[in-house]
Amino acid sequence: MHGIEPYWRWRDLYKAEEDEYSPFFEREYSEFEFTHAIYDHAIHPQWDYIGSPTLFIKILFVDYDDGMAVVELLGEWNDTINNDIMFFKRDVIDALTKNGIYRFIIIGENVLNFHGQSEDYYDEWFNDIIDEGGWIAFVNFNAHVLEEMMSENIHYYMHSNQELQSLNWRKYSPDKLLVLVEDKLLRALHS
Repeated sequence: MHGIEPYWRWRDLYKAEEDEYSPFFEREYSEFEFTHAIYDHAIHPQWDYIGSPTLFIKILFVDYDDGMAVVELLGEWNDTINNDIMFFKRDVIDALTKNGIYRFIIIGENVLNFHGQSEDYYDEWFNDIIDEGGWIAFVNFNAHVLEEMMSENIHYYMHSNQELQSLNWRKYSPDKLLVLVEDKLLRALHS
């Protein structure tokens, strides 16, 4: 897992550690020292710790004018044991929504498993952004992870249609990705 690096090609556009509204403002990263692990697997030092021993994130891009954020995840999303959604919602999402973010693109291709517990934090997240016309789009999650989320009714709070799961998001700039995801969400709503 140490070779899975957060997507870095947008670093010239946005760095969470330089964003005064980011929960990771002024965080310093090592390129060589592996300080975090998921179970017994060291992970790349660029991933951000959010309080969970199994789920790490990277805020790849935020545009406060457009009210959007792109967040990449790594690891096991475990609400049952670690209450990962609580950490993610309270320490990351709340900081972003407080500063005008209401559209979230969550990249999940490196999420290995999902273990649900309760819908409460998902429901709260959804209700925090819905009045602004906001949404949560899950992109490139593994099919078994989405199935696990559906079994816990988490899918009611976010968009995860098939088009989003096969999206080659890396070939787009953040603004083009936002337009593309919104287009896919609108088409899904009208079909």
